[in-house]
Amino acid sequence: MAAEVVKETPAETEAKPKIEKQTNCLACNKIIKKLKRYYRDGKFYCSKKCWRVFIDKSKAEKTEENK
Repeated sequence: MAAEVVKETPAETEAKPKIEKQTNCLACNKIIKKLKRYYRDGKFYCSKKCWRVFIDKSKAEKTEENK
């Protein structure tokens, strides 16, 4: 009646990294509903207007860095 030692295999210890789903808009931080979402360049936005705001903001930041 010896105590058994349970050894974990390497496959069990290395779990696959989970891909996180984007739930909020990048521009306004609203919750993105499945029925109404705007997908551009691998990212989700709540509307086309928010996508334009995000693009304009990122362009302005890039020009400030170059100065």
